[in-house]
Amino acid sequence: MPLTLYAHPFSSYCQKVLVALWENGTPFAYRHLEEPGAKDELTALWPIGKFPVLVDGDRPIAETSIIIEHLDISHPGPVRFVPDDRKAALEVRLMDRFFDQHVMNAAQVAVNESLRQAPDRLDEARRATAAALERAYGWLETRLAGRPWAAGSDFTMADCAAAPSLFYADWIHPIGDRYPILRAYRTRLLQRPSFARAVEEGRRYRSYFPLGAPDRD
Repeated sequence: MPLTLYAHPFSSYCQKVLVALWENGTPFAYRHLEEPGAKDELTALWPIGKFPVLVDGDRPIAETSIIIEHLDISHPGPVRFVPDDRKAALEVRLMDRFFDQHVMNAAQVAVNESLRQAPDRLDEARRATAAALERAYGWLETRLAGRPWAAGSDFTMADCAAAPSLFYADWIHPIGDRYPILRAYRTRLLQRPSFARAVEEGRRYRSYFPLGAPDRD
């Protein structure tokens, strides 16, 4: 039975999983969440209602990092998303969590406030997002020194997380000239065919971005 992914192409967390699937050419059915009935199906599979959700046979799998580790175990390909070496795996998981928690979630603070019916705290939210992202950018500038990819020489789950996180974070609070290593890393991610495809497939939904998508990327 084929894999089925419930996802939206403009969602950062959906892009994270799509990159992993496309990296290895893993076959799957794409259940687009704007298709009729898709959201109800998703909620029946995962009552929390957040996406993406991957269905493998009769088993629904939620949470992006868990989905990617499941793919690595049950549907392996030439790209290994988590190395067998346990110490190396810890670095991958650290970087994966850093991009999700301290880049994407930090960026989401301003996005969430802008989506409120009365975004009266938007300036405050944008300042909080900028401060959090500056801290994250500074840490990443040092951590990524000498590394082509987030956790070292190989493309891993951490890069699947980094690509959409840095893509959208830079829209909200640009990665400044003081972070040349991080800026170059974001460029490499955009050039990776799997993520370039994710960007293109999400392009027609840029009007959904509540803070206004910039005329770049």
